[in-house]
Amino acid sequence: METKNNSMILREQLTNPAIRARFEEMLGKKAAGFISSIIAVQSSSKQLKECDPMSIIGAAAVAATLDLPIDKNLGFAHIVPYGNVAQFQMGYKGFIQLAIRSGQYKTINACPIYEGEFVSENRITGEIVFDFSAKKSDKVIGYAAYFNMINGFEKTIYWTVEQVESHARRYSKSFNNSTSRWQQDFNAMAMKTVIKSLLSKWGILSIEMQTAIRTDQAVIKSAEIEDIEYIDNDTMSNDNMIDDIIEEKKNKARSSKKDRYNSVAEVQQDQLRGILTESEANEIIEKIEKI
Repeated sequence: METKNNSMILREQLTNPAIRARFEEMLGKKAAGFISSIIAVQSSSKQLKECDPMSIIGAAAVAATLDLPIDKNLGFAHIVPYGNVAQFQMGYKGFIQLAIRSGQYKTINACPIYEGEFVSENRITGEIVFDFSAKKSDKVIGYAAYFNMINGFEKTIYWTVEQVESHARRYSKSFNNSTSRWQQDFNAMAMKTVIKSLLSKWGILSIEMQTAIRTDQAVIKSAEIEDIEYIDNDTMSNDNMIDDIIEEKKNKARSSKKDRYNSVAEVQQDQLRGILTESEANEIIEKIEKI
């Protein structure tokens, strides 16, 4: 009897009527092409060929749910080997794409900061100043992420290379592994880290964005995206991180709603996030307009 390898098993599983129906439900006419891309991704990686085929399908199902391509050259979403299983990983372009789809952002970007470009950071106001004409060399000293929303709210964050690396070592046990994305493309992973931090703390957490944060770096054990395991990060699950972020935003807003806002744009931002009800927002806006 012929022994089936993982490539054969993956192909067989992808012909399973229930699994094909799941991808067709998520992608419609694009399902066939996406399923072909799953096979191509596995075929292009020696490490993925050693991974449990269902974990590959699970990771692909997340990308399909978010309608993001899994071609590693595009940088939107990735299926990454971790031992004998595959992880789903968001790319920084994927986070930007989901933010753009929400229709709430005028501008959003992340980029490396070179030696000489960083000027100052005001820890009270949060204002960060860069001088891009003052670049001294090609040495990257940090990474910045920025967005400007259509309601006028804007935010910039800046992490030094050391801060990014410290974060990576804390939250990714595979950081030093030569096959990890941190070692293969530190620049892209660093930009993803700052854009993810910016959006999760200051942006609008749409359902798609919550799914992306919750499943990033997770092993997904079924096409239904129900059984999730964080084997590369035992410090804190993404589920808990989302819960903590939402609770922190709500607590800050509700501690002194009428006194913490300085502009209508800030009120509208928290209303969009679900922190303020419509009646609460209208009451605060009325107070601001009387000042």
